[in-house]
Amino acid sequence: MTPLHYLRLLFAAAFLFSAHAFATPEKWAKEIEKYAQADALKVPAKGGVVFIGSSSIRRWTSLATDFPGVTLLNRGFGGSELPDSVFYADRIVIPYAPRLVVVYAGENDLQAGKSAESILAAFQAFHAKVHAALPQTKIIFLAIKESPSRAKIRDKVLLANKLIAADCAQDPRLTFVDVATPMLDAQGQTRPELFIADQLHMNPSGYVIWTKALAPYLKP
Repeated sequence: MTPLHYLRLLFAAAFLFSAHAFATPEKWAKEIEKYAQADALKVPAKGGVVFIGSSSIRRWTSLATDFPGVTLLNRGFGGSELPDSVFYADRIVIPYAPRLVVVYAGENDLQAGKSAESILAAFQAFHAKVHAALPQTKIIFLAIKESPSRAKIRDKVLLANKLIAADCAQDPRLTFVDVATPMLDAQGQTRPELFIADQLHMNPSGYVIWTKALAPYLKP
């Protein structure tokens, strides 16, 4: 482990222990409880793929048909920020002992005024927490997309993606999957036709792009 990598882990640990200062767990308590009730009724299979994050995950209702033959579980909660996924990882990730976790979060954080560096810190806290319990589990971070309605945060989105891609390159258990660039046109601009009326959330055409980019990584 290089000194720089060690320092990154220390910073992530510090963020992890102070996660309560950044997350808003009470806001999502009812939604997380619904997942707990669902788990009690039907215990999810271990060793599958868990999707976690904000509304782009929660709204991905076609997951089962998009990735046939893959045992998967959607544990997204719309409107959440990345520290919320850190906070709840011990309830909606770790108990399932997944072979792979797919994360999409950070866009709401940047919109709320947080820095790209804070997104990196939150992601480092997330994989530190998961790997402390499940050292063999692989984690995929889906690139933060550029949404037409959030053009003002474009620079922060690009920087956050760059920082997280570099972080993933330091650990073979981490993978950065660029689902954002394929959503741009030839001039590098967002494509409104991939979004619903709010120009924030994707329509099925957007998810087709994500599915194509992600599918090779979900194979056992």
